[in-house]
Amino acid sequence: MSARRPPSILASAALATMVLAGLGLPASAQVLNPSAKSNALIQQNDLQILQNRIQRQQFQQQQQQYRDQDRVIVQQPPPVVPQVRPSCQTQIIGNTAVSTCR
Repeated sequence: MSARRPPSILASAALATMVLAGLGLPASAQVLNPSAKSNALIQQNDLQILQNRIQRQQFQQQQQQYRDQDRVIVQQPPPVVPQVRPSCQTQIIGNTAVSTCR
């Protein structure tokens, strides 16, 4: 299995990327809606969208890790089964061989 980065590092990087990419969104919203209340609502919606994306991405990464774990085939050693050796005695009586096992 290949080495993976911890999910927290990937989530932090994703959050930073999305926040930097989303910095232009409130500016365009301010042009469309000049009222401060409406801008705050739009920014809150943008934040919720980013949080949902990060949560979805984290969920998908966790599912991928579970799938990778499920694909690992662990070779089990064959079970050690003690073998009982019968203690047989063969007696020849006349022309007949008689075996008695205990």
